[in-house]
Amino acid sequence: MSTHLAEIIGLPGVEGAVLSGPDGLSLESYGHYTELLAAELTALRAVFERAARPNGLGQVSRVAVTAETLEIVAVASGPYTAAAALTRGIDTRGAQQALARLALQLSLPGAGNAR
Repeated sequence: MSTHLAEIIGLPGVEGAVLSGPDGLSLESYGHYTELLAAELTALRAVFERAARPNGLGQVSRVAVTAETLEIVAVASGPYTAAAALTRGIDTRGAQQALARLALQLSLPGAGNAR
């Protein structure tokens, strides 16, 4: 069982969840799409941060993507990216709140390595 993802994977409609490091590799995962999700969200975060930096927008803290069958919500905390893939049409507020709490935990002193 994933320690960091426990709250997220218990939410209705969650098909997959992942916590990845700055290299795009999954540190923890649950369900479907996780290896691809970890790599692609890390790359997407880097693209948004490169676009935001010269425009003075600061760091990217949350990304949401809606696809034909999935809603993906991701939050960034330091070098980590945590995400949930939910069935499209599911209310994502619970996942957003759980991801925000996880981001806060990861940013606290002593959180160190997510593993």
